[in-house]
Amino acid sequence: DYSTNVAMAGARAFKKAPRMIAEAIASCIDLDGTAFERVEIAGPGFMNFFLSQQFYSNVLKDVFSCGKDYGKSDYGQGKRVLVEFVSANPTGPMHIGNARGGAIGDCLASVLDWAGFSVNREFYVNDAGNQIEKFATSLEVRYLQHYDPSIELPEDAYHGQDIVEHAENFIKEYGDKYVNADSKERRKALVDFALPKNIAGLERDLGRYRITYDKWFRESTLHNDGSVQRVIDALKEKGVTYEQDGALWFKASEYGNDKDIVLVRANGLPTYIVPDIAYHYNKLVTRGYDKAIDVLGADHHGYVPRMKAALTALGLDASRLDCVIMQMVRLVREGETIKLSKRSGKAITLNTLIDEVPLDAARFFFNLREPNSHFDFDLELAAKQSSENPVYYVQYAHARICSIIKKAQEQGVELKTPSDDELALLNSKEEKDLIRHLSLLTDEIVSAAKSYDPAKITHYVIELATLFHKFYNAQRVMLDDNEGLMQARLFLCKAVKDTIYNILTMLKITAPEVM
Repeated sequence: DYSTNVAMAGARAFKKAPRMIAEAIASCIDLDGTAFERVEIAGPGFMNFFLSQQFYSNVLKDVFSCGKDYGKSDYGQGKRVLVEFVSANPTGPMHIGNARGGAIGDCLASVLDWAGFSVNREFYVNDAGNQIEKFATSLEVRYLQHYDPSIELPEDAYHGQDIVEHAENFIKEYGDKYVNADSKERRKALVDFALPKNIAGLERDLGRYRITYDKWFRESTLHNDGSVQRVIDALKEKGVTYEQDGALWFKASEYGNDKDIVLVRANGLPTYIVPDIAYHYNKLVTRGYDKAIDVLGADHHGYVPRMKAALTALGLDASRLDCVIMQMVRLVREGETIKLSKRSGKAITLNTLIDEVPLDAARFFFNLREPNSHFDFDLELAAKQSSENPVYYVQYAHARICSIIKKAQEQGVELKTPSDDELALLNSKEEKDLIRHLSLLTDEIVSAAKSYDPAKITHYVIELATLFHKFYNAQRVMLDDNEGLMQARLFLCKAVKDTIYNILTMLKITAPEVM
């Protein structure tokens, strides 16, 4: 079960043959009270350790005693962690990248929670800055076009149908009231009308995706409460800024970034990085989170060193900010890539995806690969009800065990907690492989929390389902001639069922009892 090459590694230091070293070590090892029953020396000097039968029995008893908490630990020691994810611009519907970010961020938060951290989920609403200006321009043009079709929409504006719908709904309510109004007044009225509807839509769509945030944090609050200006003043006081060409620059290159960055443009307006610095300062200082984790798109690689440079300059430990960089998704149908274009308004939205594939499949599929790997989302496979579909395969294992237990009860078998002697009967390779895998769950969750990679958990549960199917195909559960072994195998089945249930529940995926 475990092996070490320590004897071979020590051959030079001890000036002895590795096998002699291994034998000397083995002669001094007392395995009483450990998880192991014996140690053997193999080949040139490997030391091979074999788990005891009691270890396997204890794993099953542990699953049973922990119940719905099996897999949880206190690794995180209650440290406060804020996971910010999706944070899509509220200027339009969420696209397929947001769908991946949502599944990764939400499942990562759950993994951290199970690993013992105190976790909050947050959505950062960009309701100020350039995106909102572009949103206002797009709305204004669509509104005016209703009365004068000759007005052209700028190339870099938003071309989606949702902008047209907002303008038409605004007209139903206000008519031509703003046609001859001052542009600033007109733009404000349009944004005040459309933006709350978009934010409510984001919240509704993410709720449908089983994501609930603890807080929707608005960028505008940082401008309104003076946080943005305080960041600029603080960096000036630290002596890490300078003026050039009428703009205020931050000496980011002195703090690990590849170049300096503009904080305030020559026109007096702060760049987007300033409210972002204020936001992260708010997370780590004002609200005192031990760790801030951002789930970001692949185009944010340069953003991370800039943000860390600013936090360091402000006197913070920048290692308290961690960023999970998520690569792009390709949607595939019948082997063909589906083309996407946000600007033309023909992007596949989160809602379109959920309409096309089961929610369980969407959440599971987006966590099949580590965040930093490119991912092909196969729409056909996600909708398939067969063992080729990994989430169906796992759910089927759960349903199959529910069916086994139900049939046993229908046959008058009363499920009991087996004795150690009965559990010791679970000694086939398939049974031991299955129990050994069950024993790894807590460590696997901690590992996923350390590496910010929920894909470790989907891989774990797929392997658990595979090992269960192997066991079930090799060993009969219902036995007429051996009550003890039957009860032990039913106990093992229930342990697997409960573990699959815990994992799927953690990932907010259903665990059906019938399929």
